[in-house]
Amino acid sequence: MSHLGPLRRGVCAALLGQLLRPPRAVCIRALGCHSQVAQAVLTSQLKPHQEKPNFIIKVPKGTRDLSPQQMVVREKILDKIISCFKRHGAKGLDTPAFELTEMLTEKYEDNFGLMYDLKDQGGELLSLRYDLTVPFARYLAMNKLKNMKRYQVGKVWRRESPAIVQGRYREFCQCDFDIAGEFDPMIPDAECLKIMCEILSALQLGDFLIKVNDRRVVDGMFDVCGVPESKFRTICTSMDKLDKMSWEDVRYEMVAQKGLTPEVADRIGEYVQCHGGISLVEEMSKDPRLSQSPRALQGLGDLKLLYDYLSLFGIAEKISFDLSLARGLDYYTGVIYEAVLLQPPGQAGEEALNVGSVAAGGRYDSLVAQFDPKGHNVPCVGLSIGVERIFYLVERKMKASGKKVRTTETQVFVATPQKNFLRERLKLIAELWDAGIKAEMLYKNNPKLLAQLHYCEKADIPLMVIIGEQEQNEGVVKLRTVASREEVTVNRENLVAEIQKRLSES
Repeated sequence: MSHLGPLRRGVCAALLGQLLRPPRAVCIRALGCHSQVAQAVLTSQLKPHQEKPNFIIKVPKGTRDLSPQQMVVREKILDKIISCFKRHGAKGLDTPAFELTEMLTEKYEDNFGLMYDLKDQGGELLSLRYDLTVPFARYLAMNKLKNMKRYQVGKVWRRESPAIVQGRYREFCQCDFDIAGEFDPMIPDAECLKIMCEILSALQLGDFLIKVNDRRVVDGMFDVCGVPESKFRTICTSMDKLDKMSWEDVRYEMVAQKGLTPEVADRIGEYVQCHGGISLVEEMSKDPRLSQSPRALQGLGDLKLLYDYLSLFGIAEKISFDLSLARGLDYYTGVIYEAVLLQPPGQAGEEALNVGSVAAGGRYDSLVAQFDPKGHNVPCVGLSIGVERIFYLVERKMKASGKKVRTTETQVFVATPQKNFLRERLKLIAELWDAGIKAEMLYKNNPKLLAQLHYCEKADIPLMVIIGEQEQNEGVVKLRTVASREEVTVNRENLVAEIQKRLSES
């Protein structure tokens, strides 16, 4: 570097020193008299550790964190749902959080704009899954499966305006149950409705109603009302909004935005206001206009059979044949259903309770064939439980009752009233863990007894094991019932058996 000036030699030396030394060990001597340069290098290394974030710390819109208290409630809800699925013979399944974009966009039609697309990083265009149904159909086709009864619990993502107040999110959990295979008509469909009733009853959300229709009835209705077949799916999407919008608003969308004539829209309006039970199914079978459609008659025939099975299951009174129900997703081909909660009379004016449907589903007989290279078909029917909306309602109910939630399942707390007993506590708690007992202790060498008692009471831990010098010498421990504060002396070798006995009785 002899051809460089003194200043340039000093800078080069500084840079070389940075390369050869640890990041924070920049040698100021190597910079010679250029103290300003040295100070700048040192400051640039320290600055990232001193600056505070210049962005707002928040979760993305339409998402949320779940606290330990909320997780306890959520897990109890999921346990009831999953146990019902297993009771009906379902096997567990999991699929990736994202799928090929081209596979998803063809299945959702009017809803594909709500999907989250991912940046191409591996030569594939990918999107986050919109629901759990399409991935299940893809799984069946890929693995050439002809029948399967499965359940799946997982998150899905939809890029829509969230209404968090009513339990609507952009990222949310779904619990799905599906029956795939060629079976006699309406038997699997009836079981799906039975499962929905069992789950909603077990969750004790209040009175509910399950609306039922058939996509063949919907298509037949469109046909006889004069809707061009090219507009069936888009008009179906509009009709699907009747649970959130008035008929006047839906009619305006059909006419002004989707080009339907007012006369055709008015004919549809006559049907969508009809709802009832098996008697309405029979009435619609004789309707002068609707009975002209073979598709509609086929759907109505299956609904009659369905009601017969629902009566045998003892749930027919919970099912309402509702001609306004459409289920806008394009893959539905037959019976469709949607569960809604009925507000108690005293709360009918409370808007916060209007969470929409809490469960929905239907028959999709052609979806698997769209993924199979040879077009082999596997008929399917299934349901999805809206966990977030149910969670919102359960949370609201618990808040109103003031019920306290335990965030741990700890059964025993190991304590000592004296110093220098850490080793004894560690041996004792290890013995409890090895016996399968859920136990805790404070992470301190010499915790105060009062602090241990307060921790135990605050966490609602039912039992406390206390060991001190006297207990150690006598080969015993004290077993304390936290709620009553009663203590008994137990032989050390009998401790595990005594705890297990008490826990089994509680």
